[in-house]
Amino acid sequence: MQFRNHRIGVLRLYSPRPRGFKEDDTIVARAVASQCALAITNAKLYGEAIAGQRMAEQMRLAGLIQRRMIPEKAPRITGLDIAATYIPCFDVGGDFYDFLPISDGRIVITIADVIGKGVPAAIMMSWFRGALQAYTEGFREVLKDIGPVEGDLNSGLKAAIRTKNAIENFNKMACIECREGEFITLFYATIDAVEKTMTYCSCGHEPTVLIRNGRDEDLAKGGLVLGVDPQAKYEIETVQLEEGDCLLFYTDGLVDAMDFNSALWGRDRMVEAAKQFADCPADHVVRNVLAYRRRFAGLARQVDDTSLIAVKVGPPRRTEGCRECDPCGESNR
Repeated sequence: MQFRNHRIGVLRLYSPRPRGFKEDDTIVARAVASQCALAITNAKLYGEAIAGQRMAEQMRLAGLIQRRMIPEKAPRITGLDIAATYIPCFDVGGDFYDFLPISDGRIVITIADVIGKGVPAAIMMSWFRGALQAYTEGFREVLKDIGPVEGDLNSGLKAAIRTKNAIENFNKMACIECREGEFITLFYATIDAVEKTMTYCSCGHEPTVLIRNGRDEDLAKGGLVLGVDPQAKYEIETVQLEEGDCLLFYTDGLVDAMDFNSALWGRDRMVEAAKQFADCPADHVVRNVLAYRRRFAGLARQVDDTSLIAVKVGPPRRTEGCRECDPCGESNR
C-alpha cells in the first residue's frame, strides 16, 4: 500500500487455489489497497492533529499561568510613579519582572531574562522568581520583628550590603540549578522614595537608563550573569535620585526588535523615544516607547520577549512638556 509514493503497509490476500487470482482480482485488490492507504494516512494525520491541539491548549494554559506570575499592574508607592508591560514572543518565555515592597516608601524592583525561550526558559523563570520572592519576604519579616531603625538597616551602606548578599546568594542558587549553556541576567534595584536613592546591581543585564533634564545615563555597575561562576563578585552602586527623574528597566527583546531589513531598533532609538515623553506619567512613557518601536519594526515578526518598566520620581503629573500618547502604541499586557 502506497500513498504519494510512500509505502505505508502491505495488503496480503490468500486464494483457496494456487494461482487463483485473475487480472480483475488484482485490479480490485490494488484499488482496495489504495483506499486503505488513504484511510490509514488520514487516521494518522487526524491523530497528530488531535495531539497538536492538546499540546497547543497545554501551552496556552501554561502561558496564562506564567502571566499570572507577572504583576498585572504596578504598585502605588508614595513619591513614585511606576508602569510596566510584558509582551511574550511565544505562549511562554523567560522574561519576568516583579515589584516587592519591603517597607513604607521602599520597594525592590527586579527584571530578569532567562537564557532561551519556550518551556525550559519558563520553568527556570518560575523557579528563580520564587527564590527572589522568598528572599525578599525573609528580609521583610526581619524588618517587622525589629521595627524601623533609622540610620542602620535603612542606610545606604546597609542597603548596598543587603543587595550584595542577595545577589551572591542568587548566583550560588543559579549555579546549582543551571546546566551548561544556561544562565540568567538580572537587574536588582531597591528604591527608597523617601531618601530618593536607588541601590542596584546589574548581573549581565541591560543597563537601566536614567533620564534627567534631557540627558541619559546607563546604570551598569554589577558583574557577571547568574549561574556561571559561584565565586563571582558583584559591584553595588547607590545613586541619588531627583524629582522628575525617569528610569527605564528593560530586557533585550525591546531593543533587539528588527524591521524587515533585519535592522535593529537599538538602545539609542529607545532612549530618544523615551526622552520625548520623559515629562509624562510613567504609563505614557511605556506606551509611547512601544509605539515608536512598532513604527520602526512594522509587522516584522519578533523573536524575543519584551519587558519594560518605567519609574518616574515624584507623583504622576502632566506638564507642558508632556505630549499626548501616540495612538499607534502597542497594548500593554
